[in-house]
Amino acid sequence: MKSIRTRTTVPCLLLSLVAILAGCSLAPVYERPAAPVPTQWTSGQTPAPDPQATPSSAAVLQWDSFIVDDKLRELVALALENNRDLRQAVLNIEAARAMYRVQRADRVPGLQAEGGGTRQRVAQDLRQPGMGSVQQTVQAGIAVPAFELDLFGRVRNLSEAALQEYLATEAAARSARISLVAEVIQAYLARDSAQRRHLLTTQTLQTRESSLRLIAQRRQAGTATALDFYEASGLTDQARADLERTEREFRQATNALALLIGVPDIAAQLPPAPRDDVLLVQALAPGTPSELLIHRPDIVAAEQRLRGRHADIGAARAAFFPRITLTGVFGSASGELSNLFGAGQTVWSFAPQLTLPIFSGGRNLANLDLAHVRKDIAVANYEKTIQTAFREVSDALAATDTLRREEIARRAVAQTSEQTLRLSEARYRAGVDDHLRYLEAQRSHYAAQTAWIDVAAQRQSALAALFRALGGGWSSGREDAAEAPSRGNVPQRRASAG
Repeated sequence: MKSIRTRTTVPCLLLSLVAILAGCSLAPVYERPAAPVPTQWTSGQTPAPDPQATPSSAAVLQWDSFIVDDKLRELVALALENNRDLRQAVLNIEAARAMYRVQRADRVPGLQAEGGGTRQRVAQDLRQPGMGSVQQTVQAGIAVPAFELDLFGRVRNLSEAALQEYLATEAAARSARISLVAEVIQAYLARDSAQRRHLLTTQTLQTRESSLRLIAQRRQAGTATALDFYEASGLTDQARADLERTEREFRQATNALALLIGVPDIAAQLPPAPRDDVLLVQALAPGTPSELLIHRPDIVAAEQRLRGRHADIGAARAAFFPRITLTGVFGSASGELSNLFGAGQTVWSFAPQLTLPIFSGGRNLANLDLAHVRKDIAVANYEKTIQTAFREVSDALAATDTLRREEIARRAVAQTSEQTLRLSEARYRAGVDDHLRYLEAQRSHYAAQTAWIDVAAQRQSALAALFRALGGGWSSGREDAAEAPSRGNVPQRRASAG
């Protein structure tokens, strides 16, 4: 009875000691570094309110609400399903999740079935009396491979580092997703702008060809000079050259959009002609700089990697302390296969091993120094990511503010130049003004219209850049937000680009 009590008490004490020390971790306590940016947007960075629009918060505005045009919304949905860069980012999540599960498996003992046998001939002078010359042994059982008792948190910190890398990869995929939404919007706007310039150039060429025919008739009648004819001819040739350039830009913009969408043919999804409908929400509320820490996926990813570097320090510190590994086997053994599972053939073995580093040539100390340096690098990367985000938002705010006013001014210039062209043409036909003034009015009108188209597209593109910079909703309002995995459970859902 005493021996039974002793065999029962020792494992219980060992399990109690493991339970007490399991909560021990040598990782430094994580504290979020202070954001190296102002707490408020400085004067001049926040755009003046648009009297015709109510600002919407980008933090809660989903992409399918930010895009108000149905055609553009369909194109973005297609890109989210078929874009190859986004698909690669999603597959990176799968790889990081698998790596975390591999590392996390070291925290629990493994079990494996083992079976084997040996057959050998024993030398005559080594045999026991009555022993045959050929000996064999057959065994089968359940084995516990070398399992480390994580007394100082080494295995747990390695698992924590893998978890943080997985979370960072997931955040990076969210960043890639919202970037893709913004890129599709901007590519669509670039194509629309190129199409508008192409139509404008086509109309301009038709007008100049008509003017050239009129001047040719006047030249034959003796009311126009050869200089007037050659000036009009040169302006017409310039319009033909501009037409080829705008057609090239339109085709290339279409190709760029098709690459982002990722489907073989997008002609059916594209409008045949530019539309004057509003494509995007025209006013976004910037919030405060501190909100970037929550809503920018790239900042979240940088912080997750910083947390992982803290866990690496804990694992490096634990390398200085003893490591205890347990190996055990429970099963049956026999000299004959037919008697393997017979009565009295039970065998077991229990082999704990203690390893204490005495001299490693400075390896452990160097690994700890390396972990600290990598943590400092992660801090610098985290701070740089915040500063970059702050700069991107500031630039986008400045662009949306100034481009809104510039668009108003460019529209006024285009309207004025149109009136000037009409009056100049009427005065030229009436013989009041010479042909040179009429040509200058044509040049000014074409340049003003082109500038208005470009600035209008730039303003809409700046809105998309601001939506991305503010970390606007990366998921569709009809989709469930991604659930962050807890430290004790990894979601088994398959990630998808859509």
